Amino acid sequence: MFQLFSVKNTINFLRHAAPISILSMVLVVASFGSLAIKGINWGLDFTGGTVVEVEFSKPVDLNELRGKLTSVETNGAVVQNFGSSRDILVRLPVVADVKSDVQASAVMAAAQSIDESVIQKRVEFVGPQVGKELSEQGGLAVIVALICILIYVSFRFEWRLAAGSVAALAHDVIVTLGIFSFFQLEFDLTVLAGLLTVVGYSLNDTIVVYDRIRENFLKIRKGTPEEVVNQSITQTMSRTVITTGTTLIVVAALFLKGGTMIHGFATALLCGIFVGTYSSIYVASYLAIKLGINREHMMPVEIEKEGADQPSMMP
Repeated sequence: MFQLFSVKNTINFLRHAAPISILSMVLVVASFGSLAIKGINWGLDFTGGTVVEVEFSKPVDLNELRGKLTSVETNGAVVQNFGSSRDILVRLPVVADVKSDVQASAVMAAAQSIDESVIQKRVEFVGPQVGKELSEQGGLAVIVALICILIYVSFRFEWRLAAGSVAALAHDVIVTLGIFSFFQLEFDLTVLAGLLTVVGYSLNDTIVVYDRIRENFLKIRKGTPEEVVNQSITQTMSRTVITTGTTLIVVAALFLKGGTMIHGFATALLCGIFVGTYSSIYVASYLAIKLGINREHMMPVEIEKEGADQPSMMP
């Protein structure tokens, strides 16, 4: 089989497992701390409100436009560029007793005071109740995905490996959320989709390593669990490099050229791919070793046939 590169000697990946695992725990704790202190910068999909996209005939100063949005209808407006210096996105929170079209009209009036040729490209409204339901269902989707993965891996492999894979997936999700919280990046539905994609991507990487670990435990009779895991990771490294490299090329293209609409999705994938690749080695596999995985746990269960303990009736 063609390989991008071939490694003859087994690389001792687990030599650095302890310090990297400590780093992972620090990242998880820091992520929880950021989530507790800063929280998540929820997007309009979850908080509810009105989005107005306008296009000016020339580049516009965002601070000048913010200074115009001082009415009751536009109080708390968030103004940002949307793809170019002429395209502006205005996000407005829900205001009691003020309809979405009234807010949009107030934004257009402020924009026309700067540029009479401004064009309103779109107006979107999300109710606060819908946003609350989306946030609850999004969190539930991640939790259900982790539980289903735990059950699946437990049946396919062994509970120690299942615990390692779920710990790695939870690690990836928490650290990615921590990055979004620390930098106050907007968290919308595209980011949630990216987060669930990260779960699937990281699981696939972990399953490939686990398959090779199981095969090598059955083939290598005298090797220690650490030696078996190191050899398994080394044997799958070519596949990991090719898969991660090609995926990063596509995601980087989306991040740089995909536009604002999927920028959050690409950001979540970039963070998740980096975190998920090393967690497959230094969280999933290392935790399985710490839980005492060995060759006996990989042996298939022998099912005794009915009547096998009775003497043969053949002459």
